[in-house]
Amino acid sequence: MTSTLSAIPPPRARMQIHWGQVITGGTALLLIAGFAWIVAQGDSIYWSEIPGFLIDPRILRGVVLTLQLTAGAMVFGIVLGCVLAAMAISDNIVLRAITAVFVWWFRGVPLIVQIFLWFNIALFVPRVGSIDINLLVTPTIAGFLALGLHEAANMTEIIRAGLKSVDRGQCEAAQALGLKPLQTMWTIILPQAVRLVIPPTGNQAIGMLKASAIVSVIGMRDLLTQAQQIYAANYLIIEMLFVASIWYLGITTVASVGQHFLEKRFAPKGRKA
Repeated sequence: MTSTLSAIPPPRARMQIHWGQVITGGTALLLIAGFAWIVAQGDSIYWSEIPGFLIDPRILRGVVLTLQLTAGAMVFGIVLGCVLAAMAISDNIVLRAITAVFVWWFRGVPLIVQIFLWFNIALFVPRVGSIDINLLVTPTIAGFLALGLHEAANMTEIIRAGLKSVDRGQCEAAQALGLKPLQTMWTIILPQAVRLVIPPTGNQAIGMLKASAIVSVIGMRDLLTQAQQIYAANYLIIEMLFVASIWYLGITTVASVGQHFLEKRFAPKGRKA
């Protein structure tokens, strides 16, 4: 009798309805639907023009330049950030001071100001030898330098925090085993620090993609600049801004998915989502 009763599965628990969540969720959906309906009913917006401009050659060139600028600035920022982070944790007070000043300046000054400073660098350094500085620092180079150096300052702090998070006892153990400082850094510290550095680095890359739109103030022909030039001719201002927004949303969505799988790949065992 006991064995028969133990084989009977327990009754299923009744699903509880959380009316507070249902009401708030339903209200939010209604508000979103209402806002979307109001926007869609606007007679002054030509929605049918948006799909065609999404694949306009000028917009596509802007997308390519935006991706190139983002990738280039991120690579530059990560490489320089690694060097500066190593300087920041060194025992040399001069190197630490240089890093502190670099981070203080390039993180503290607004990005748009840095872009204008590089764009107008000829006012400070008119020539380099016999070469006009304006031939060297074009709008593209000015935007790249501003974004890259700003990102390097941010990555310096991210990488420094990752390196400092590794227990110092492991470094002492590596020295006891006869490993050189470079070997210790490459085989002991970096593999552990990278797990902490990757998530904020992914966020920085996505932020960089959006921040790259600010180079439109110097006419760099990125995605936003191309959209602005088009609507300056056809007066489809909102439509072109929607075109740029759709591209930015699409790229950041793909980047976010890639970041998720990258974090999952480098997550410690037992903590993978």
